Amino acid sequence: MFSSMFIVMSLAGCPLEPVADATVNDAITIISREAETGTLLFSKGDCLAVRIFTKSPFTHVATIVREEDQITVYDSMNGVGVRKQSLRDYLKNRGGDVLHIYHPSQAFDVQKSNKFKQHLEQKIGTPYAVRHHLSGKRGQGVHCAEYMTDALQACNILKAKNPANVSPGSLFRGVTMYNIYQTGQIIALTSAAPAEDEKGNNRCHQWWIDTKVCTWKCCHKLKGWFFCK
Repeated sequence: MFSSMFIVMSLAGCPLEPVADATVNDAITIISREAETGTLLFSKGDCLAVRIFTKSPFTHVATIVREEDQITVYDSMNGVGVRKQSLRDYLKNRGGDVLHIYHPSQAFDVQKSNKFKQHLEQKIGTPYAVRHHLSGKRGQGVHCAEYMTDALQACNILKAKNPANVSPGSLFRGVTMYNIYQTGQIIALTSAAPAEDEKGNNRCHQWWIDTKVCTWKCCHKLKGWFFCK
């Protein structure tokens, strides 16, 4: 149970209706209104490995550091490792996901913000690793939920017995169950699929368009299942 892993040191609102079919620009506008340092971006994606193993629909988690109007997203990604990106670049790679945006119930003060950012920055370039999630022992790399948990520990927002064991789903349950975080928007991002309303010049051309759209959808879905982004 997550409660045995976390000793909480610090209001989750009612769930909102998701903003459906949001473009990247839509999501940037929505997130930018409320994002603050410590905001967590939980993703519900297609990755079967994470969903089956963790028994949760959440497949990824990232966080935000905000300095005036500049929003930077930090996460650890399979095949990439620990990185930081602009909000736009991050969202471009989350097409088809449903993002659950959660904000700290109490805004980070200057000291917490500095410690949080410092930890995030220190880990940039660390390779991605998830095998040690099974044992709970630290490995040479970090996975996304482990990275977030360590950063929150660094600024005394929470404590975890085994950060390597934390999954996106268990982190979500912990920070909401104990009212450390409160709900923001839920955003269902669109996928950049080929235009389905494209019309062919003749029957053969239309078959080609239909095949192209169908193939793209199948490949995109399979990629999400097995090549977790």
